[in-house]
Parts: sequence; C-alpha cells; structure tokens
Amino acid sequence: MSLSPTLSPREADRLGVLHRLDLLDTPPSASFDRITRMASQLFGLPLAAVSLTDVNRQWFKSRVGIVEASLPRLKAPCARIAETGEMLVVNDLRADEGYADSPLADAGVRFYAGAPLVTSGGYCLGSMCVLGLEPRAVSDAECAALRDMADMVMAQIELQHALGRVDPASGLPNRTQFIDDFKDMTADRPAGEARVAALLNLASPEQLSSALRVMGASYLDEIVGEAVRMLAETIGADSTVYHVTPTEFVYVAPSGTGVEAFCASMERWLARRAASVTSRFVTTARIGVAPFVIGETGSADLLRNLHSAAQHASDEDRGVCVFSQEQDAVYRRSFWLINEFGAALDHAAGSPAAQLRLVFQPKIDLASGACIGAEALLRWTHPAFGEVSPGEFIPIIERTSMVRATTDWVLAGAMRQLAQWRAEGLALQLAVNVSAANLLEPDFCERIVGDLGRHGLPPSSLSLEITESALMKNPKLAQATLCALDAAGVRLAIDDFGTGYSSLAYLQSLPAQVVKIDQSFIRGIEGDERKRALVSAMIKLSHDLGHRVVAEGVETADVVDVLKDVDCDEAQGYLYARPLAAQAFAQWLAGQGGEVAKAA
Repeated sequence: MSLSPTLSPREADRLGVLHRLDLLDTPPSASFDRITRMASQLFGLPLAAVSLTDVNRQWFKSRVGIVEASLPRLKAPCARIAETGEMLVVNDLRADEGYADSPLADAGVRFYAGAPLVTSGGYCLGSMCVLGLEPRAVSDAECAALRDMADMVMAQIELQHALGRVDPASGLPNRTQFIDDFKDMTADRPAGEARVAALLNLASPEQLSSALRVMGASYLDEIVGEAVRMLAETIGADSTVYHVTPTEFVYVAPSGTGVEAFCASMERWLARRAASVTSRFVTTARIGVAPFVIGETGSADLLRNLHSAAQHASDEDRGVCVFSQEQDAVYRRSFWLINEFGAALDHAAGSPAAQLRLVFQPKIDLASGACIGAEALLRWTHPAFGEVSPGEFIPIIERTSMVRATTDWVLAGAMRQLAQWRAEGLALQLAVNVSAANLLEPDFCERIVGDLGRHGLPPSSLSLEITESALMKNPKLAQATLCALDAAGVRLAIDDFGTGYSSLAYLQSLPAQVVKIDQSFIRGIEGDERKRALVSAMIKLSHDLGHRVVAEGVETADVVDVLKDVDCDEAQGYLYARPLAAQAFAQWLAGQGGEVAKAA
C-alpha cells in the first residue's frame, strides 16, 4: 500500500488499520451478508452495503442490490462518515448540494443513511449503509437500529481479526480464516472453475527442532518474518497468503493461472530465498502445489492435498512438487497401515481376533547341514484385506512410536515358542530383529534378561539382530545397551552387513558374535566373480575379528557350494525352507531327521 504524502497523519493511521485487517478485496462472507440483508429488510430498501473507505474508493465487503464492487471515494457519503466518524442521513441526494452530482445520484439513488464502523481504537473504517431510489425520512428508532447493525459488523470484523483468525507471529490470516474464505470463494466463483494453490513449508520438523535448540524460539519468528516479506514482494498486495501452521503458508493463485507457470514462479521464489535468506543454511523450504476445481474440492481436501505434495517434495529432495493421485494413494495406504496395525497389536497372540503371528525360518550350519536355529519373523493377516507384506508394513511401523510395542510383541512370542520347543527337547537358538528405538530404551536389557528368566531360558538361546542403520541413530547409547546384553549372555548379530556406511568402524567395536551378509550380495554369486571376491573378503574380515558369518537369501545348491568354498558358517533362505508356522517348522525339522546343531 502506498499512501499519498498529502494525507493527514490521522488518515494515514486510519488507512493503515484498514489494510492490516485484510478485509479489502476479499471474497464475500456469509457473516457480513446476513447483516446486510437484515438492514435491507428492516428499512424496506433495495440497496444496502458494508462499505469500507480506501484511499480513492469505497469498496463493498458486502452488498445487496449493488452491482459494482466499488465506487469512487470522491463525493461518496460513506467517505464523509469515514472522515467524521458520525452517522449521516441524506433524505434526498439530488436536493443536497454536496451530493447532487455524486456517482450515487447519477446512478439514480435518492436516499442514503449510514452508520460508522468504528474500531475499538477509534478509527472509522467506513459505514453500514442503506440506500433507496426515492427520497425518504428516517425515524430515531431506525437510526438506532442502523447503528446497532454497524456495531454488529464491527464486532464481526474485530472478532475475526482478534480471536483465532490472525496468526500473531506473522499478522497473516490463519487456517480458520482460510477455511472461511475458501467457503466464500466457492460460493462466489462459478462451479467448475479450475484453480491452483500452493503450500510453502519453511522447514522440516527435524530442522526446526535442531534450530530451536540452538537459537531459541525467536528463530522461528525470524524465518517467518523473512518469508512473509518475500511472499508479499512476490505475490503482491492484492493477494492473500494464509499462515496455516507455524512453518506453513497457503496461497491460492489468481483465476486463470496455469499449473506449469505457477510452479515456475514458486521455483523462482525458492531460488530468491536461497540467494538472500540466512536461514537457508539450517532450513530447507519445500512447496506443494495442488490444482483444484471450485465446487468439487473442499478446503480440508485441498489442504490435505497440499500437505501431501509438500511432503513428497521433501521425500524426493525437490523444491516444488505437484499433487499426484498415485503418490497420494501411497501416503493414504501408509496411514491406513499405521492405524490398522495399531489395532492388530491390541489382540493377544492366539486369540480368535489375532491378526499378528510369528513364523520361523531355519538357519543351517553349512559344515554339518544341520539346523542351528531359526529367525522369528512377524506376519500380519488383516481380517478384511488378507496378507500384508512385511516389506510394506515393517518399514512404516519402524518410523512410528509403535516400533517398541511391536518388538515387545515379537519377543514375547519368540520366548514362549523357545520355551515350548525346549520342553519338547529342541534346544534351538532363536533370532529376533530389534530396532534403533529399542536400543535407546534404558531398561531394554533388564527387561529381556527378566523375561528369559521367567521362561527358564538360557540367555544364549536368544539372538538379537540389529541393522547398521539402527546402530547409527545414537551410537554411544546403542553400544552401551549392546554391551549390557552381551555381558548378560544374549547373542548379538549385525544384520544386513555391507549395506551400511560404517561397516568396518563398527564391526571392530561392537560386541557381536555373528555377522549376517545381506542377500543382495548372495543372490547370483555363483555366476559373479566380483560378488564372490567381495563376499569372500567380508567373511575373512569377520572371521579375523572373531565373528561367525550367516549368508541370507540362499536359494540354490550352487550358491551353497560357493559359500562353502569361501568358508561361510551358516546359511538361511528358500533353498532350505520358507518362513514356517511353529507347527510346520517342527514338522520340517522332523523331516530333516530332527538334527539340531549346537550353536557356536
């Protein structure tokens, strides 16, 4: 907003208040329209308006019977009210020398009555006015009623601004206001009109958390302030930006804006930010773009689509991403899995409603060919959708707070099965996968040792498999937990060896007895000399450090021959058996002669 230097200080302040309220050039609002209709009906007049006095115009936030969205301020009765802050009644515009040649009189309006819209700070924004096509008088009761309706309009304005409609940090309209304005836009614009919107995310939760820990809460205010200034410069004063979460802003592009052009403008905004904003070194802005159709897309759906697109931009390490139905389906599926899996955890194993179960895949000692133990694997059968692949649900669950409860469920089932097998004369060792979150639990070792004791199991009957990525979450605390488990006699294995980025550094310091070579190195090894050389080197290194080696993903006898040649200790894979239910595993073992090798 640029103000003329000839304006009085009072008028400049009044206009500043008006513009900060973000009412000008906004879509119609049902709350204002109701009051305007009441005024028209009360006076029995065809014309009524909530009129706001801008620099050079009268803009109608709400209007009944008036076609124009605004009229010139010059010689407008509403402008007089804004200047004086007092009610004005003109019984006959043509007979009044001040308004006889006004735009209203030229349009055929003869009667005008307006009550001032005054803020709590004493600034008059405009008027609540009624107009007629014939001269008319007003009673004291009608004047009082018009003042009451002006007060109602002003209360609505200040309520929207002060109570839950404006973000205090940015001064921008918030999510609640966006929802209301979107509803108004849907009512005001033609159904079927294609539009496009963007959600700007200034920082990921992790980035924001790290920055706040170092620089304090004021840092968020700084990056928000920078973003608001740049958005105002880019988008312009005639458009509205909504501050919908502490680090997210939503903007609806003008009608007629194409998706490609809009994305290009957003990319340019990111480039400008990267070149000029200091926060770029610790935060990364992402933008989600979503096309929508007025009358078909609700505000909640649009916000969800925008969040989905922005999240996809973050996942793909891209600046701007457009909402994709296919990618959204993936996110919806993940959300569904999280909710349904939580319900599955509530059902005890073996109960009629149980969805989760353990299966067991044999581990074979390559020297003797005997079964040395098994790995316990979690499986999920949904009551409505059937089998859910562990490759799909386990990575998702590992990113949620349910990972600890899941490990507890698996450990409880594994120990019950171990105890049952030992009662049947099968002294097997059972391996269970644990996550990074488990290694950070202060009582993890204590709980495991206690559970082993309650089941009458020797600690060496349980092997915990940990991936390198899990160890890297908090190396010092993870290593302390592993050392405590090792001291208690629990066996430890490094899973998926070779896929991490710190294998050698951690292999020499972790108290693990077993290294499991990832199946990506094993499959096809019989025809790949480079793989053979690499696996041979892994095995030799592991043996030199005192570890046994297990090869995962063994599917053919030729692979077994190669593994024996390079001195691998154990093998696991479909060549021997797929993961089996407990009873089927016992039957499989009996079919192998019931031979169980003693774990080294």
